[in-house]
Amino acid sequence: MIEVEVKVRADHSKVRFILQKLGAIKIGVENQSDTYFAAPYRDFAKTDEALRIRSLDGCAVLTYKGPKLDKVSKTREELETSVDEATTTGILRALGFSEAGIVRKKREVFRAGEITVCLDAVEGLGEFLEVEIVAEDEKELETSREKLFELLKQFGAGEKDSIRTSYLEMVLDKSND
Repeated sequence: MIEVEVKVRADHSKVRFILQKLGAIKIGVENQSDTYFAAPYRDFAKTDEALRIRSLDGCAVLTYKGPKLDKVSKTREELETSVDEATTTGILRALGFSEAGIVRKKREVFRAGEITVCLDAVEGLGEFLEVEIVAEDEKELETSREKLFELLKQFGAGEKDSIRTSYLEMVLDKSND
């Protein structure tokens, strides 16, 4: 699966108002804690990959994110599976992986047609809006990106506002300041 995603900074109160006008459906609220891992044999920052365990509401998901596929969004291959957090963390550590950082956020999830809309309040970073579509193959990428940027226009955002930096990179940059 390919996750076609665009992230921008946004005022959540304004976004909620517009989502209501658009008839978006609120799916729920999640408190997420993402623990990212560094590989012992390659630098994920250089290869533009990520490996994380996301913990939310008593569940855990292991996610691999491949390199970004374009210059204007965060589109990339994404593979996920449900796991036992403690066991998976133990396996990764036994294989030489180390903790690279933790990102904590409150995420409000909405559905606007085929688009998932996420309002992220990220600890230490502020408020963001992420919009995404899951594409089955690369033939759908351009059309999916166009749909996302068309929706973002409703919020006063466009390609120039797109943030390709991950929350982890932002958290690590902030801790280095």
